[in-house]
Amino acid sequence: MPRQADYRASDHISPDTHPDAYNRPAFSASNRARRALWNLVWLLLFRPTPRPLHAWRAALLRLFGAQLGPHCHFYPSARVWAPWNLICADHVAAGPGSEIYNPATITLGSHAILSQNAYLCGATHDYDDPAFPLIAYRMTLGPYAWVCARASVAPGVNLGEGAVLGLQSVATKDLEPWTIYAGTPALPIKPRQHPPTSP
Repeated sequence: MPRQADYRASDHISPDTHPDAYNRPAFSASNRARRALWNLVWLLLFRPTPRPLHAWRAALLRLFGAQLGPHCHFYPSARVWAPWNLICADHVAAGPGSEIYNPATITLGSHAILSQNAYLCGATHDYDDPAFPLIAYRMTLGPYAWVCARASVAPGVNLGEGAVLGLQSVATKDLEPWTIYAGTPALPIKPRQHPPTSP
């Protein structure tokens, strides 16, 4: 069953904005202005901060609408495209160079991890439509899911609880809980042990 897009640019942006569909903006002027302000704040107040100042960077994300649980660690070079479309539970980590491209809501469960240069891609384009509109999807990473270094998650793909996407792998379909995946496209390799429960 085809995934349902959460946002389709052609439903929101009038063709009158530009005669060439490929050069037409995908988002409203207010959205673009909000992102420009966030990018300025990221450049001046987020990116230059020392690595241990996780609470400060979390506060900046919350200022722009992110919903973050306690003890979230976003490293200085981590990128979030739209903080207002980010929901994180507690103890979420986004490592150096990781990127969350989230024109639609992306949710990260408790203890979810994005390692160095991991990429969550929340949008693509409808290449069968002559207008080539941007389409964005909601995505979820379950609790204890781990996207390893340089791995990528395709638009609309969800990771189950405890799923692992291996080094430089590409997830093009949903990943089952507590399963380790690797390759391009990612395939299941073996089960993952559940963490021990607290007494």
